[in-house]
Amino acid sequence: MAIQKLFVVCFLQLVFAFLLAGLTNAGGLQLGFYRRACPDAELIVHQTLYRYISRDRTLAAPLLRMHFHDCFIRGCDGSVLLGSTKKNQAEKDAIPNQTLRGFNVIDAVKSALEKKCPGVVSCSDILALVARDAVLMIGGPHWDVPTGRRDGRVSIANEALFNLPSPFANITVLKQQFSATGLSVKDLAVLSGGHTIGIGHCTLISNRLYNFTGKGDTDPSLDPIYAAQLKKKCKPGNSNTVVEMDPGSFKSFDEDYYTIVAKRRGLFQSDSALLDDAETRDYVRFQSRTKGSTFAQDFAESMVKMGYIGVLTGKQGEIRKRCDVVN
Repeated sequence: MAIQKLFVVCFLQLVFAFLLAGLTNAGGLQLGFYRRACPDAELIVHQTLYRYISRDRTLAAPLLRMHFHDCFIRGCDGSVLLGSTKKNQAEKDAIPNQTLRGFNVIDAVKSALEKKCPGVVSCSDILALVARDAVLMIGGPHWDVPTGRRDGRVSIANEALFNLPSPFANITVLKQQFSATGLSVKDLAVLSGGHTIGIGHCTLISNRLYNFTGKGDTDPSLDPIYAAQLKKKCKPGNSNTVVEMDPGSFKSFDEDYYTIVAKRRGLFQSDSALLDDAETRDYVRFQSRTKGSTFAQDFAESMVKMGYIGVLTGKQGEIRKRCDVVN
């Protein structure tokens, strides 16, 4: 009798576990989420995006950054796309996001999807797919993007201002911010490699070049030869000039970023900070030494992981009709 009871209990526990797993998967992200409701969704995203990237490869960096900035605030819910209202200043208008561009690309993709499958594909999924395809189109890796995200209804500028990883951050702060989202120290080192593309504004490195400790000095962690080169481009008070994050290949997704950082030529303090921690430093030196032997695969895996941060699924949130306003 005791054995029979034990068998029944174990069987019921097993059934409950399967039911729970089924519910979890049903309410989560999955590959091919739109294969029935909008089977051409990913193709439409790719074709629409290509029309822009083929004319301007520099769009890839801000589109990748847009997805990153979205996921770090309230999770990957498309909140970075919402516009401000009379009663609320949205994330889009926070200082760290004022240099984002490519919102018109997202709008074009959304418009194309709405024509084919109205009210089906979320803006948050569009951001994730666009980031993947933008990287792919300039020589980066491909990864499968689980979809099924729904769009959030809240966007607050101050949350972006205080919670986005800063170009001025030290390694302790960066590790804390990544950990708070469920990302590891390795993810920090890997996703920093996204700085292999794009540009930085002189205003973000002015103090580093001219007044690092308030005594008119230069950041000693910056290679002096590189610092001298930057000073020729970024004069004191220059707020309009931009410099390449990865000089010579800022339009191509490659592993050069790690070679640059290893030589103490990372543009931002947050880049140089990777040399101040044993784990991130080892990753930088390994990729530099092996010419990025694992970087493409690592980046793909970390991007998928980041894409799960705080997602809304099932009946949470909404599917916006337009990406800049809630329904």
